[in-house]
Amino acid sequence: MFLSSEETKAIADKILARSKADACVVRIEGGENQSLRFARGGATTNLAQAEASLRVASHIGGRVGSCSTTRFDDDALDAALARSEAIARMLPVDPDYVAPLGPQNYGFSNRYDEATANLRLDALAGAAAQTIEEGARVGVETFGCATSAKRFEALATSAGLFAYERRSEIDLSATARNRADAWSGWAGAHQFDVARLDAGALARIACAKGAHEATPVDLEPGAYTVILEPEATAELAEWLISAMDARAADEGRSFFTRPGGGALTGEKLFDEKLTIRVDPADPLAPEAAVGFEGVPHRPRAFIENGVATTLYRSRAWAQKTEREAIPYAHNFVVAGGGASLDDMIRATKRGVLVTRVWYTNMVEPKSLLLTGLTRDGNFLVENGRIVAPVRNMRFNQRLGDLFSNIVMMGETQRAWRAAGGGGAPAAPAMLVDGFNFSSKSSGI
Repeated sequence: MFLSSEETKAIADKILARSKADACVVRIEGGENQSLRFARGGATTNLAQAEASLRVASHIGGRVGSCSTTRFDDDALDAALARSEAIARMLPVDPDYVAPLGPQNYGFSNRYDEATANLRLDALAGAAAQTIEEGARVGVETFGCATSAKRFEALATSAGLFAYERRSEIDLSATARNRADAWSGWAGAHQFDVARLDAGALARIACAKGAHEATPVDLEPGAYTVILEPEATAELAEWLISAMDARAADEGRSFFTRPGGGALTGEKLFDEKLTIRVDPADPLAPEAAVGFEGVPHRPRAFIENGVATTLYRSRAWAQKTEREAIPYAHNFVVAGGGASLDDMIRATKRGVLVTRVWYTNMVEPKSLLLTGLTRDGNFLVENGRIVAPVRNMRFNQRLGDLFSNIVMMGETQRAWRAAGGGGAPAAPAMLVDGFNFSSKSSGI
């Protein structure tokens, strides 16, 4: 269900008034979403879903107990509150305890569009139809999913904080496979505003990639020049900034730990072409105004021209270190350059064009060694042109090395993520040297 600011505040006020704890925090979130899956020329499944949940946290003597419920009647709210207080009394004192925040000043985050929030199933069917029609024209089988959602989040504390945000989302993911079922291509998009979603362009990209009839080749593992499309760049950059945690750096457990102790900020660690920013007002990838624990998101750079400038810092660690609390961001922007994808291909003597990656996992956090697989379309580039499709590969790559060997960057684009999860980063295509493919993984 999609609750208004007034509705969530009334529920939160009711709980806060009944709390017997030293302090109390109420978080309410939920929304509505619908999706349409399609395959081989037609719709296969549609789904509509509405849900909401509430979590109450009771603070008693430096201990925090919490309980969740999906019911909002008085009996359910009273039961959740009582349970949270009982849990708090049973717990040991939390050495990282911080009291709830009071009122905050939040900026504006442009993540809600009325037209997108009110989309009907026929709009999703229209987006899917463009992929199906393009597949029929090109001669490939098409598969995918279109989803729209509207979500809300509310946070209230006994210290006087009340924050409410809403967002609308739409995404389209399309896969195309050639008639021999020997090769596939993919494209995807996610937007907060439906007017920004170009389903036709997405369909053309996916179908053109999937239409290759040449037999895919297996490449030998090794270091390659690689052209990462925006989706792949975004995934790898997400792992990089997720490692930018101040506590881990201060405690010596991080790539961002300074030799001899402390956080390695103010130092040039990457190629000067690399800049990663977070801004609730960014037109491509606006972050929420309200961050984790209610800390406001502010416009800031985490990496500026290769220099690590900012690390995330929880309220608990900020309190211990007497520093500013900085919330983790799910939407960030990797600044791009002036090169086109064709420019990168023409500049490559021998390399691999990578559509996107998945199954990524951090192997060694301190060295930022990441492993993962390519998927949905690799292509061999030789002497400035694409010469063959390439089967998938596993990679083991240190992100510090990757983002220190940037040759060219393209225009920043919003990456795909499934609608309902809070959005997606924005990143450019990127030409890099020395990308380490560790083994074959011969799927398509």
